[in-house]
Amino acid sequence: MTIGAEQRARIRRLFFAEHWKVGTISEALDVHADTVKRAIDSQRFVSDGQRIRASLLDTFKPFIVTTLEQHPRLRSTRLFDMVKARGYAGSCRQLRRYVATIRPARPSEAYLLLTTMPGEQGQMDWGSFGVVDVPGGQRRLSLFVLVLSHSRGMVARFSLDQRMDTFLHCHRLAFEKFGGAPRQILYDNLKSVVLERVGEHVRFHPSVLEFASHYHFVPRPCAPYRPNEKGIVERMIQYVRGSFFEGRSFTDVDDLNEQLDAWVEQCAHQRAHPRDEERRTVGALLEAERERLLPLPAHAPSTHRMEALRSGKLPYLRFDTNDYSIPHTLARKPLTLLADDATVRVMHGEELVATHVRSYAKRQVIEDLAHIDPLVAEKKRAWELRGRDRLRALCPHANALLEVIAARNEPVRQRTAKLNQLLDLYGANALDAAIVQALESGAPAVGSVAYLLDKEHRRSGRVPPQAIEMSKHVRDKDVLVVPHDMSDYDVLGRLDDAQTGAEA
Repeated sequence: MTIGAEQRARIRRLFFAEHWKVGTISEALDVHADTVKRAIDSQRFVSDGQRIRASLLDTFKPFIVTTLEQHPRLRSTRLFDMVKARGYAGSCRQLRRYVATIRPARPSEAYLLLTTMPGEQGQMDWGSFGVVDVPGGQRRLSLFVLVLSHSRGMVARFSLDQRMDTFLHCHRLAFEKFGGAPRQILYDNLKSVVLERVGEHVRFHPSVLEFASHYHFVPRPCAPYRPNEKGIVERMIQYVRGSFFEGRSFTDVDDLNEQLDAWVEQCAHQRAHPRDEERRTVGALLEAERERLLPLPAHAPSTHRMEALRSGKLPYLRFDTNDYSIPHTLARKPLTLLADDATVRVMHGEELVATHVRSYAKRQVIEDLAHIDPLVAEKKRAWELRGRDRLRALCPHANALLEVIAARNEPVRQRTAKLNQLLDLYGANALDAAIVQALESGAPAVGSVAYLLDKEHRRSGRVPPQAIEMSKHVRDKDVLVVPHDMSDYDVLGRLDDAQTGAEA
């Protein structure tokens, strides 16, 4: 039972001043006797001559103090393991209470209010907005934000990845919407921007440097663990999250971006600038800042994603988990895939051989019927040629008959199929003989060959063969038919005679 300070003081007064027994106090105040004893034994204040009870931690306090001076951010759990290895037998809770009283307080840091000139600086960052459902699975939803530090004008765009091509493409769209580029852009230490950093020495991604040189801006990364340096774009991401995204419904990313563009123009750019004394809107300051931005180059750089690929046996190229069709004649050949946010193109050398709408679904097949239909027709042709090769191999005179049929513009494929059926019914020797007879008689036709085969079978007294459709398991093995024992019928006959005699 836990009691308050007032109750504890009353118990101690009754015990020490009034000399009441523990049981009397317990009964009078309706508290447990153990609670009364704990209140009597408690001592919050120590007199000058009173000795404080030693703690299990006393021996290790100098080590703890020294360690915290060297490593101020060392966690209490790690410190507990260190003193436990040195013989400490107390609890981690006791250690944690002591560390809280002596840990050096982190010095409070004051920040300077930085102001930028029009067109001087932009800040860029990615924001994570969970996942969205797509056919075949889910994809992460990211938000690209580029903010002009002076006017607070921004361009924001949702995407389903943070790849380099998407990163550069969003920059290009932002510059086109601003009508120019700032002189420097401040980044977090993104992997797409900074490949390596040692102190003040930074190795930028070559694609970023090439892109920056085209637009004449300077990429500048923030100092490590200094997110305040790009606090403007950090607040913009939270602004979009709370004022636009939360509770909003959309059909797809394109629909979401259309809504976002309208919201930026109608809401975000119409709010009052937080630092402007005249309380002008962000949009008004953005219009004034456009004149101070770096002019756009005459030709925009390519932001396509380029990959060298080679298909397998199937006429498809796999890109971003999806399969895109290509002409079947280019299977197993080296190709180049170019992808932007809307289109996937396939090049064979300098020739454009396929164009598809880019899909952001997962594990889907995107086909162009112009690629598939010729393959289907060729496969049918392959089956036809396979039937002809069989006839030529088994019946030497079949090719002559097929040439006559082709010269008369008859359907060769159908006639070939019919000849193969006759081959299965009558055999190769009989079919070849019938073909020779038909050619010599001046009636080179499949119908004539079938007539001659049937006539020969009837002349020899054999029953003409009939094609019987049977299932595969019947065709592949012999069927054993066991005849029934006819003696059963004799028994039935005797029973029938006995019954007839009894009736008579």
